[in-house]
Amino acid sequence: MAQQTEFTEALLDYVRQVSLRDDEILADLRRETAALPMGRAMQIMPEEGQLLALLVRLTAVSLSVVEVGTFTGYSTLCMARALPPGGRLVTVDISERWPMIAAPYWERAGVADRIDVRIGAAREVLADLERELGPGAVDLVFIDADKAGYPDYYEAALRLVRRGGLVVLDNTVFFGRVLDEEHQDRDTATIRELNVSLLADDRVDLAMLSFADGLTLAVKR
Repeated sequence: MAQQTEFTEALLDYVRQVSLRDDEILADLRRETAALPMGRAMQIMPEEGQLLALLVRLTAVSLSVVEVGTFTGYSTLCMARALPPGGRLVTVDISERWPMIAAPYWERAGVADRIDVRIGAAREVLADLERELGPGAVDLVFIDADKAGYPDYYEAALRLVRRGGLVVLDNTVFFGRVLDEEHQDRDTATIRELNVSLLADDRVDLAMLSFADGLTLAVKR
C-alpha cells in the first residue's frame, strides 16, 4: 500500500508554485499578521485558505457560512470571496481588535458587505444565531478558535448546518501534541478527546486530513 509522501520544504514550495492562486491583498494580510506576536503560529496556511474557499463553492446552497474565530480575517476573506452575490458570512470573535485589522483588506477585496462580524463569547453568539436563523440554515461552519471550546462549538455547528452541510475543524492534530501523553493541558486533552468522539459520531461522514495542523471535515447526514 502506498504511504504518504514526506513533504520537505522544497516539495511544499513546489506544490505552492503549481497550485496556489495568490494575490496582493492576501499576501499583504499575511505579512501584517506575521508581524504580530504569535501571528505566524495563529495564521492559517495560504493553501488552507484556498481549500476553504473551494469547500464554500462546493457546499454553498443557502449561501450562509459561519466562522468561529476571526483572528485577522484571512480565512474570512478567502471564504467570503467564494460566496456568490447575496451570500453571507458570519464571523465570530471574542475581541474587536482582530476584525479591525481585517476590515481594510475585506474592503480592498470588495467583500465587506458579505461579512457580518459578531463580537462576544462564541457559545452565546452561536446560540443567538441558532435562534435568529433557525436549525439547518447554514451551509458550512469553520471552527478555528479556543480549543477548549471545540466540543461545544461542534455541537452548535451541527445544529446550524443543513443536512449535507459541512463542519470544518482546524488544528485537530494540534502541533502534534495529541500523540504526546506528556501534554495533558486542557486544550490538547480536549482536541484528543474530540477526535476520538468524532470517529464514533454517526451523525456525520468524516475525513481527517493530514494537512497543515490537521483539518477535520464532518458532513452532516
